[in-house]
Amino acid sequence: MTPPDRRRRATPQDLRALTHPLSWRILRLCVETPRTNQQLAERLGVAPATLLRRVRALADAGFLAVEPPRQGEHGAWERPYRATGETWHLDLGTDAGDLPGRVELAVVDAHRAELAEADPTAPHHTRRAVLHLDPEAHAELNRRVDELLDEFSARATADGTRVSVLWNAVEQPPQ
Repeated sequence: MTPPDRRRRATPQDLRALTHPLSWRILRLCVETPRTNQQLAERLGVAPATLLRRVRALADAGFLAVEPPRQGEHGAWERPYRATGETWHLDLGTDAGDLPGRVELAVVDAHRAELAEADPTAPHHTRRAVLHLDPEAHAELNRRVDELLDEFSARATADGTRVSVLWNAVEQPPQ
């Protein structure tokens, strides 16, 4: 995984691979457990051929790594994929047309799908705010959120509760 102080600028290929909510759901599912295209298709309720296009785009961009082939439960050979974590510190940039915005909407849509699948009785914590910040304070807020998420990511334990976090800050036009 890329260290937090060495963000890599996303290429147009990277951005195109990440413009669909399925891409983000695939990455989440493959971060802890390698999964095959068939397993992902079943879990996400989409046709394997539809999913394979997303899987290939993610693998070509380096966001999924192909694990060694293994024999499945019926004896057939299958190819599992594991998320590389390269999206964790990816700088989407703002100079690639509408692609960064499409990626951000895909992230929100993927998170929304995960919220819909979550147990409604499970603990949730939601905050929304509109802040009035000067450029320095805005940069500090983003840096501190990044540091906080990096800190808690480093403290993750295998037996801990999985928590999905979405941070998004966007400048609003004047009213």
